[in-house]
Amino acid sequence: MNVPSNLAKSCSLATIIFWAVIAIEPIEFNALPFVILSVIPVFFCTSLVIVLTICPFFWTAKTKGANPVKVFKTWHPYYTIICFGISISVIVLADFESFIIAFFTSAFITTNQSWVWFAKANPK
Repeated sequence: MNVPSNLAKSCSLATIIFWAVIAIEPIEFNALPFVILSVIPVFFCTSLVIVLTICPFFWTAKTKGANPVKVFKTWHPYYTIICFGISISVIVLADFESFIIAFFTSAFITTNQSWVWFAKANPK
């Protein structure tokens, strides 16, 4: 399980998805520095979510000698259902504001892809 590699890929994916959703509405040219600087909070949020909500499943399984694929097949569906419910609830409560949609869409897709990357990781 290569956490730094997963965090780097997840941060990149989350940033791309977030700004792709935001770019649906016209963006002014002077907003470009914010796009570049947004990598910092996106990395912080992505790292926090992955380390606190996904890694414990794999770390616990590793101490018990379980296979990452088995952990994925057992726990990923529940994680996805819970994250989807939370994401949709917050988006609806925020009255479908584009920033909130972008944030939760990128978080949902990135965390699910992170599960896949952890499950496919080759143990060293």
